[in-house]
Order: sequence, then C-alpha cells, then structure tokens
Amino acid sequence: MTADRVLEGLDGIRSEVEDFYRDLHAHPELGLAETRTSARVAEQLRDWGYRVTDGIGGTGVVGVLERGDGPTVLLRADMDALPVKEATGLSYASTVTTTDRSGNEVPVMHACGHDVHVSCMLGFARLMAEAEDAWQGTLVVLFQPSEENGDGAEAMLSDGLTDRIPRPDVAFAQHVLPYPAGYVGVRPGAFLSAADSLRVTLYGRGAHGSKPQAAVDPVVLAAMCVVRLQTIVSRELAPTTAAVLTVGSITAGSSPNVIPESAVIELNVRSYDDATRERVLDAIRRCVRAESEASGAPKEPTVEKLSEFPPTRNDADVAKRLDEAFRAHFGDRAGTAELQTASEDFSEIPGALGVPFCYWAIGGVDPDRYAEAKRKGTVDQDIPVNHSAAFAPVIQPTLDTGVSALVVAALAWLDVRDA
Repeated sequence: MTADRVLEGLDGIRSEVEDFYRDLHAHPELGLAETRTSARVAEQLRDWGYRVTDGIGGTGVVGVLERGDGPTVLLRADMDALPVKEATGLSYASTVTTTDRSGNEVPVMHACGHDVHVSCMLGFARLMAEAEDAWQGTLVVLFQPSEENGDGAEAMLSDGLTDRIPRPDVAFAQHVLPYPAGYVGVRPGAFLSAADSLRVTLYGRGAHGSKPQAAVDPVVLAAMCVVRLQTIVSRELAPTTAAVLTVGSITAGSSPNVIPESAVIELNVRSYDDATRERVLDAIRRCVRAESEASGAPKEPTVEKLSEFPPTRNDADVAKRLDEAFRAHFGDRAGTAELQTASEDFSEIPGALGVPFCYWAIGGVDPDRYAEAKRKGTVDQDIPVNHSAAFAPVIQPTLDTGVSALVVAALAWLDVRDA
C-alpha cells in the first residue's frame, strides 16, 4: 500500500514530532494570539518545500505542496489553547499565564488537544514532502487560529482564504478525544453538534426586601425560567431527538435585602439539525416571554446571541471512503465514532469553498487505563475529557496514529504512484 510506503519514514521523524509536541504543550497560546505557534509552523513548512502564506486572519498559516496534476486535498489543524490552569503533573506542563481579550490575567493550557493536531499535521506534512515519488496532486495544509472562540475559521475566510489557496476537491480534519490511544473513528452524517450561547436579560421592579409587594422580583422570575427551560428538551422534543439545553450562569442583585431591577441568565443549546435548532431557540424566546408576562414584568426580556457554532455533518460518501481506508490500514483499531455534543467551526471552511468534507476522531487515552475504567463502569469519572485541567493525551501511540490517519486519508484521494 502507498500509505505504508509513506509511513516508512515515520520511524525517522518520530522523536522530532514528539519533541515538537512537548514544546507546543508547554507554550500554549490563546485564540488569535498564536504568534509563536504559527511562526514555528510556517518555518517548518518552508523548510520542507511548501509554499507558505501566513498571517491569514491574524495568525492562520497555509502551506501548499504541488506534485503535478491530480486531486487537491485540504487538511486542517487548529492551534489555539484554553484559559485553563493545568493540573496534569506532566514534566512538560504549561505554566503560562497571559492577558485575554477582556484584559484579564489568565492561565493557559492545551486542554483540548490542539497541540496533538498541530504536531500530527506537521509530521504528516514532512512525510508527504519526503515521499515525493509516492503520490501526485496538491496538498493544502491549513493551521487555523481561534477554534475555541468560534471565530478562527471566519477570520481566515474574511481575510480572503478562498482566493489564496487552490480549490480543494475534499477537506479533512481530525480531533483527539477520550478514546483509547490508537483508535480511529469516522461517522457519516451528523458528528458534532451545533452550539448556540444566549444571554437573556429579565426585567423586574426593584424594592426593599421587606416590601416584596412593591416589587416584581426578577430573581424569582429567573428561577421560574430555569425550570421552564428544562422542559423544552424533555417535553417538547421526541425522546429520540438529540439536544441539550444548559443554563450555565445566573446573575442578579448585589445585596441580600434588596430586590434588584433585573436578572441575567446565560444558556447554551446543542443540536444536530436545523429544524431542532430553530425549534429549541424559538421555544426559549417563548418561555422567557411567557414567564415574564406571568410575573407582571414591566417589559419583555431581551435575548442576545453570544456565540454560535455550525453543526459538523460529514459527507456520507467521503466518510464511507475514509472508513474503508482506515479499516484497511488500522484493522480493528478503526471503528464508527459516537455522536459528539462538542462543537467546531471547521465546517465553515469547506462550506465557503463548496467542497465535501469529513471530520474524524482519534483516541488519546492510555489503552490499559481506558480498559480498566470501562471494566469498572467508571469511564466518565476516571478518564479526563477535553477542556479538563487534567486532560493529557499519552504521547504514543496518539501521535503515530494521528500522523498515520492523515496520510491514509490524503492518499485515499490523491493519485498514487506505483512503487
């Protein structure tokens, strides 16, 4: 197989990929501030003969490698970290603090695995550059900023990305998840959820705590809204329709004996199709308006959209082709990934380019640790998940698997040459 030919070079670069990963993990950067990361990425790509364009959307980097006529394949890795204080105990753990967009001093950690994504993509890019006689076509390797904030893909698109790269025939991305390391999983159709975060401001009439009859209490109103909102998924959607509604924040008042003028609740919705998404969002507006009216509020609540992520729906034909390629290469380590309630902005890029795409999962948990937790029925309790301060993918076989999956995926589309 051509993938095996390309991956013969993995033994020779493994230690460098691992060293890059440790260094990147120890030096995380927040979204749109990935200056050190993007500079190192661009330098490596240039060394391997890629035509590099950097600074796209602020810190985005694209490398293009042409090997004659043939299909064009785009592969994306996200680069940003999170404002999380690391608690992994790793020898290469982050001790970085920085100032975020709001001017707050925050700790920074690669708590989602983007350091894995970048390291694997660079390992892949080097192997493909060195195996120039194994394939034909064009590679586009894209390193995206600010995925966590949901504005990195849009930043690159607004900066003319579609006019600055060859139009691909297909686009790929992968994500390390709390599965056993060595695992690769594809899922056709819906894979990641859409996510909508809202801020609802509820209005009351303030008064002294001893005179509740003079007030319209927005704290009580907010409490009633929280209860009512929980019935949207449980009582308005079919049990087989997947959706999640979480109220994550309630803010009201500043004194125990003062009924405030207003209360604010912030909530998040996850859904997998447009009809469910709109139904839940419409129901939220209906419920908070109705509760406000029932409470005699002096004016209607305001509902503000804070952020939104599109759903990630893999093209069925592309997913089938990749699934076959992965199963042929990885054997019983390849499977069908579970539906995820996480969200991503990657799909905006192939959407703007008008090309099909597939997004897959790789595992990052020590296989023995995962097997023991599964045996005890304590996977949710014992295995740290993405965004946890304890999230720490094992270096191997995670990195080897990520590099290999990218090679197998790319070569499932590129023209391959006989040995």
